[in-house]
Amino acid sequence: MRKTNINLDTAPSYRIAMILLGIAITPVLLSSSSFGSKLSGSALLTVVTIGCLILSVLAAITLCVGEKARLPTSGIVKYPFGEKGAVAINILLAVSLFGWIAVTANMFGHTMHDLLSRYGVGVPVGVLVPIGCVIFVASTAFGFAVLGKIAQVAVPVISAMLCYLVYTAFHGGASPLGEMEGMSTGVAVSSVVGTIIVLVTTLPDFGCFVHDRKHAIMAAILTFSVAYPLLFWAGAMPSALTGKGSLLEAMAVFGAILPTALLLVFATVTGNGGNMFQGTLVVSTLLTRFPKWQITLALGVLAAIVGSMDIMSWFIPFLLFLGVATPPVAGIYVADYVMYRGHGYDPAVLVSGPKVRVLTFVAWLIGSLVGFAAIKGAVTITSIPSLDSILVASVCYIVLSRFERRRGH
Repeated sequence: MRKTNINLDTAPSYRIAMILLGIAITPVLLSSSSFGSKLSGSALLTVVTIGCLILSVLAAITLCVGEKARLPTSGIVKYPFGEKGAVAINILLAVSLFGWIAVTANMFGHTMHDLLSRYGVGVPVGVLVPIGCVIFVASTAFGFAVLGKIAQVAVPVISAMLCYLVYTAFHGGASPLGEMEGMSTGVAVSSVVGTIIVLVTTLPDFGCFVHDRKHAIMAAILTFSVAYPLLFWAGAMPSALTGKGSLLEAMAVFGAILPTALLLVFATVTGNGGNMFQGTLVVSTLLTRFPKWQITLALGVLAAIVGSMDIMSWFIPFLLFLGVATPPVAGIYVADYVMYRGHGYDPAVLVSGPKVRVLTFVAWLIGSLVGFAAIKGAVTITSIPSLDSILVASVCYIVLSRFERRRGH
């Protein structure tokens, strides 16, 4: 059976946290600005605290599953879904991760284009996106160790730049706005959780590299209880002071466009490095004949092509769809871990068990439908759609898997 092996080339909690923050910073900076323009300081603090508590618990659990299995997410899902059934789930994860790679590459190109245009340099977005993809591939192609070293350098630099922007905003002569557009607590908490829930679902990709369970839990706490809320607050405050809906627009009020653009460029590099690392892991389970470096290179080429297109208008809704369909996967593999994998992940189970576990897909489908219904307001369990889908998928899997086992006997 697969059990924790202390001789593995593993990493401490702070290094895992650095990598996770490098991935998380781009979506956080994009979403936190809208929070700052709609929530007061006290409401923002409440929302971020609740959201980060939920994320910390979920992240600790999924990281611990990866630590126990010493398998990436794509390997773990074979146990509840079946060896062939997992192919469908891994395709879902691969499409989701590639979507974020392409969107982040697009963001890199547009940010660089806007920055250069301000200095009279006209470089087409279609040229800048491939340049960004070369950087993303270079930061990923040499594996987890190099990714960790890049994060150790980039994350402190990004943090320092963000601190400078917050300092500039507070000393820029603006005062907090009196009237705000407003956002309900449930919707706001759901957004905090939903912004990063796909990453939390795939955290076994990093949990399988952590030293032990204690380091897995500490990585979750450092990332989502300490750094993530500070990052959210820092990204939201400039918009809270100016009422602008994006960080770049807010900092333009204070004349700090250059450092803001550089911050966003750094964030896209670290974020897409992690996305491509995870994407490579998933695609390698689908295309087993190709070495991982070739898969990373292919992802970079495809991201350069797709990212150069005008994709934001139609791709973001698609990614939001994946953001509801992906979390139930975590609910299922966590329930499977608690019920059946306490002693480890035995590869023999995959050989003797069904290749496709149909009832597991039923549990996943029910969880996904509940998530969609929760978004539309038709169902309310926790007021957080992604969390609703995780809980429902877990319960359904527990019931249906027991039924399947009893029927098998």
